[in-house]
Amino acid sequence: MPTSLTRLLLLGTGTPNPDPNHQGNALILLVDDTPYVVDFGAGLVRQAAALTPEYGGHLPSLAIRSLKTAFLTHLHSDHTTGYPDLILTPWVMGRDAPLEVYGPKGTGKLTEYILEAYREDIRYRVEGLERGNDRGWRVHVHEFDEGVIYETETVKVEAFRVHHGTMPNVYGFRFTTPDKVIVLSGDTTPCENLIRFGQGADILVHEVYSQKGFAGKNVSWQAYHASHHTSTDELAKIANELRPGLLVLNHVLFWGASEQDILDEIAEGYDGKVVIGADLQVFE
Repeated sequence: MPTSLTRLLLLGTGTPNPDPNHQGNALILLVDDTPYVVDFGAGLVRQAAALTPEYGGHLPSLAIRSLKTAFLTHLHSDHTTGYPDLILTPWVMGRDAPLEVYGPKGTGKLTEYILEAYREDIRYRVEGLERGNDRGWRVHVHEFDEGVIYETETVKVEAFRVHHGTMPNVYGFRFTTPDKVIVLSGDTTPCENLIRFGQGADILVHEVYSQKGFAGKNVSWQAYHASHHTSTDELAKIANELRPGLLVLNHVLFWGASEQDILDEIAEGYDGKVVIGADLQVFE
């Protein structure tokens, strides 16, 4: 029997739209007491803090200084605007080792520019009265292609390419732990790689847009979204092929549809268990 406990923590379930009820796209896989951050949307550190006892939460292992390992699906701004916060705030809170970041090509340059932008802040926190450590602000970047990109005794992470318009280097992830397989679609249209890497998922976290809302968009926006994202109709077909234990809808483009509308649209083609992900939701 598995002795580990893997939990999925949704920190932010939003899109580029500045919806105050959905923070920027970010989640954590908490494997026993080790957190693995995926995507760096706006508000991710404060959302993580909300789940800790210090701020009324129930996950003591989620101390902010413990955010040390992170994975990035792609370089769109709604997945990266929280990156400076992930680098700096856990350091200020006591992280004393470099942040290990696994991201697609371009992550290294993005990191370099962020550190340059905050050079004076870092200098003062190290040399000034704060006397912060000179390690926790540093970042080790590991740029990857497809395949196993990270592995320990308790977690294996596989990256797989997905299709997000003409944007290069966009990935989903498959996390395998002693007690769960959790597959994250990233931002994508339906693609063969998702079917390949999604087999046997206990939880599939997948982006989606409302087919009803899509019908009300103009032709240009319809062309854009159809080439970058996945409709409820398309996701129902994907879920039927993969049959995950649980389908968690993330990065949902409602466009005027209600949560029930989204669920009803999925249910027209899929009869499995489906939930709409909400900020600060925890799945065990």
